[in-house]
Parts: sequence; C-alpha cells; structure tokens
Amino acid sequence: MEESLGVSESEAIEVTSTWFTWHAGIIRPGSTVLDVGCGEGRHAIAAARLGAHVVAVDSSTARLEVAKEKAQALGVAVEWVHLDLERDPLPQERFDIVMVFYYLDRRRMGEFLDAVKPGGIFLAETFRNGQRDLDWGPNCEDYLLTDCELLELVKPLEVILAREVTEEVNEDQKIIASVLAERKK
Repeated sequence: MEESLGVSESEAIEVTSTWFTWHAGIIRPGSTVLDVGCGEGRHAIAAARLGAHVVAVDSSTARLEVAKEKAQALGVAVEWVHLDLERDPLPQERFDIVMVFYYLDRRRMGEFLDAVKPGGIFLAETFRNGQRDLDWGPNCEDYLLTDCELLELVKPLEVILAREVTEEVNEDQKIIASVLAERKK
C-alpha cells in the first residue's frame, strides 16, 4: 500500500504563473497538453482542472509523487511520466499545447517544439540572466536566458505574444521571459 502525503485540497491548489493564468483560456476541455519539466505539477494540475488531457513529465520521482498526491486531492487525472529530461524521448504524440515553465534545455528545445501539433500552441516561461543577482532561483547560465533568446529558441513557430519583464510575485522578484507561439497548419 502506498503511503499518502496527506495533501488536502486547499494545499493542492497552487498559484500558477501569471503567464499561465493570462493564457489559460487556450486550454479547452478535451485538449491535449504536455507539461515538460512539470516539477510538483502546479501547471499540469491547473490544465487538467480546465478539462484537458494532460501528460506531465519530469526527471524527479520525488516531485512526481508530490504532484500525484496533489492531483488526487483535487480529483483530477494527469498522466505522470518519469523520464530523464536530458536523454529520454518525449511521448511520441503531438499535443494541442506544450507547456514549459521554469525549465530550460536549449539542446532539446527543438524536440519540445516538435511535440506541438499543427495549429497548436507552445506556452513557456523561464528565468533570464538577471535572476542570478536576486539571490534566489538558478544562477548557472545553462538555466538562464539571455535577452531576446527565447524568441530565437521557439523558431520556426510563429510568436503570437512574448515578454521580458521583472515581475513581483509574493514579495519576490522574478526576471523572466515568456512566450506564446503557434505552429501554423
């Protein structure tokens, strides 16, 4: 018998990034969503609560277990997949929406984009290089975008909306880049 973390419904509901919140309307009941580097699942769970079929992948079994507990507490179904994000192939289907929040792998970005089906959306947000000066978050250049880099990384998709901002959330600042891009039919 599995041991439960005892996550309550109120503990399971987490605030998503503002970028996700602003664009949650693109997620429709029945749409297929891939969440790459899902961590503890806050965006995957939010998409599932909107009625999407969600596949969420991460390399940490511990984070996936927490995510499963949170989804169970909310009564939502998500397909949680453990894989090595540096080597293992992504699920071989193409998705209506591919989300990548606070995860960056420049080498595999093409694979992430290939998972978007024609007419589908790539929704992403991650830290920019100024984040290292704020004493929290990643400080290695491998995990920090340079100015305007995200726009280049999402080619050949068509950028619909993008931003590079310093955003204050819960008294913390985040220096981030965000993009919503579409694979034309």
